Amino acid sequence: MKAVSGKRFCRILESKGWELIRISGSHHIFIRYGSTIRLSIPVHGNTPLKFGLQKHLMKLAQIEESEL
Repeated sequence: MKAVSGKRFCRILESKGWELIRISGSHHIFIRYGSTIRLSIPVHGNTPLKFGLQKHLMKLAQIEESEL
């Protein structure tokens, strides 16, 4: 799996229809209207997300590995 930074993951989410509702410290909170899922993405510069977290967020947001 390709390692992706929090910034890049946020851009991918926005292209998939997710909307940034607020920023709390270094965490960007995204929602999609019509869904009860809320995603919290840690954005620490260009530091890549940890693999377990990235895999979990991809599953919740229905993002395929090929879209990274």
